Amino acid sequence: MKRRSLPVAAALAATAALLLTACGGGDDKSSDNDKIAGADQESKKPTKSAEPAGAAEDSPDGVDVSLPKDMNLVFDWEKPKAKNEAAAMDDAANYIRAIFRGVDKRTAKEAAVTTYSTGDGLHYAQVQIDDRLDGGRTSTGTRRYYDVSTRSSANGKSVEVAFCSDASKFYGKEVKTGKVLKTEPSPEDFSHFRIIMVQFPTSDSLWQASKVFVEEKAAKCQ
Repeated sequence: MKRRSLPVAAALAATAALLLTACGGGDDKSSDNDKIAGADQESKKPTKSAEPAGAAEDSPDGVDVSLPKDMNLVFDWEKPKAKNEAAAMDDAANYIRAIFRGVDKRTAKEAAVTTYSTGDGLHYAQVQIDDRLDGGRTSTGTRRYYDVSTRSSANGKSVEVAFCSDASKFYGKEVKTGKVLKTEPSPEDFSHFRIIMVQFPTSDSLWQASKVFVEEKAAKCQ
């Protein structure tokens, strides 16, 4: 999907404590009747602007979210009719792509990461990337995302994007040797994500992940 290029600034570092463990685990205790957790945490306007490095002309928001051919992320979902929810869903997918692009590029400061996340969402992405970097690993295979749903806050500036993940065909790979660390399929391959996306202050097309909740071994996704 092509959208107009923006000058994108590095997002502010998170000041709140990380909600999840390094592997992404966390509690998922909300119900459809609850207020959206983190809906009051709006995206903050950066203090310093800069063009993202390595941006491709046809990349969304002028930021490259491409991945190597052996790292295949499949987003098996349909967009909602609501414009803001569709845009938030697009950028939730870009946020996931950005994390794995950071893994591939071996840096948590990748432009896509700082474009599509803020606050706790940025912190979560950095922890995920750094964990793989510290272990000398990248990722390979196919990871599928499905059963997506969205719901907006009252002011429409925050959208919860919830979905399942199947990593049963997605493996770690040693960077130095190229060895693929294959595992047997298990309940640990299935996770349920809830990502709170907030609208960027100076754009109606860019949304950032501000909070991430992950339920591991999610029965609802198996």
